[in-house]
Order: sequence, then structure tokens, then C-alpha cells
Amino acid sequence: MKLSKGIFKFLEDLKINNNKEWFLDHKLLFDGYQKELIYYTAMLLSGIGKFDPSLKGVEPKSCIFRIYKDVRFSNDKSPYKTHFGIFMRGGGRKIEGTGYYLHIEPNESLLGGGCYQPDSHSLFKIRNKIANDSNRFRKIINDPKFQETFGNTFYAEKVKTVPRGFAKEHPMIDILKYKGFAVARKLKNIDLTSKLSSEDIVKLFGVVYPLNQFLDQALDRK
Repeated sequence: MKLSKGIFKFLEDLKINNNKEWFLDHKLLFDGYQKELIYYTAMLLSGIGKFDPSLKGVEPKSCIFRIYKDVRFSNDKSPYKTHFGIFMRGGGRKIEGTGYYLHIEPNESLLGGGCYQPDSHSLFKIRNKIANDSNRFRKIINDPKFQETFGNTFYAEKVKTVPRGFAKEHPMIDILKYKGFAVARKLKNIDLTSKLSSEDIVKLFGVVYPLNQFLDQALDRK
């Protein structure tokens, strides 16, 4: 299944007209695209579930972020996000652990996976797992398909000093300095509106699955 080009047009128009009056005038259009996203998410879940059984039974609607912004603590008071976000995780979007993320925004879309911004306790557990099972971790991130898809940089900041509890001489110290272990790949609009869109996206998520498995084991989810 592919996404319609109209989704990107809607988001472009929303960015220019980010106000309640315009949104209400186009609410029926938005509702139609929401239904399309739910069906698209169902296709993704079905495909991912073939290699990651933890996603079986996850409700597509629960994976889609609300378009309404929380502006209570923001200087930008525009009421709506100008992108759609889909996050698929076994047990639901709010459960701690890894997942599969799809960000849909005109000329700014991306696909990602792994564990983004874990809390300090989870981060220590992941670092410890990497330190003690470094050969397996290197095999995952150095896999040619992984490198081709996501490169060799995690989508996270690094600490400037050596993380507490780890030796500065550890051969994985450059990796252990990361504050998160998510990966991302930029997408073009056409990547989501081409004929095999959902099938191609599932294949890319398949590349990140071994990383998710490793991180979930570190977090005692598997």
C-alpha cells in the first residue's frame, strides 16, 4: 500500500495555516487522511509481525501520535503539528523499550528504530549489555545492509566524558558514550507514495530488527 500525495499537500497547507479556524474547515479532509494512516499502519504491523512477533495484536490506531500539540510549555503556540508520527512497539506505544518509528513530513520524512532517549537506568543496562556482548553488537551494526541503510552513527548525543561505571580503555568506549541507541534514515516523499511503499518500509524496518532484539534483551524485554 502507498500513501496518497494529498497527505503531503495537507501538511504543507497546515504549515502555512496553522490555526484552529483553518483546521476545522478542513477537518473532513484530515479525518480521511487519519483513516488512511490507520490502514497504512495496519499494513506495516502485519509485515513487521512476520519477523517481530511482539507487534502482533498491536492496534494500528494506538501507534499514531495525535496531531494536536501540547503548547503549555512551548513558546510556539501554533496548535497543530505539521507532521504525522507513527511509532510501533510491542505492548503499545507507551511501554518502555525499542520500536519502529515513521515520521511523515514534506521533504523531511524519516524512518527509525532502536531506543531513543532511554532513562538513566535503562541507558546503563544497554551500555552494560554492549560492553559485555560487544562482538555480537559489532556484528549487528557492521552488517553491510545495516551500514547501507543507517550508516555508523546513532541518532543521539554523546557524553563528553567516560560514562560512570565503564573503563575509558574499553574498546567500545566511543559507542558507550552515546546517550541513546536509535538509528534513522531520511526518506523522500516518493518513498512513501510509490507503489510498493509499505512493503519497502517493512524491509527497512527488518534491517533494524536485530538491533531492537539486542536492546530489548538488555532491557529484559526478551
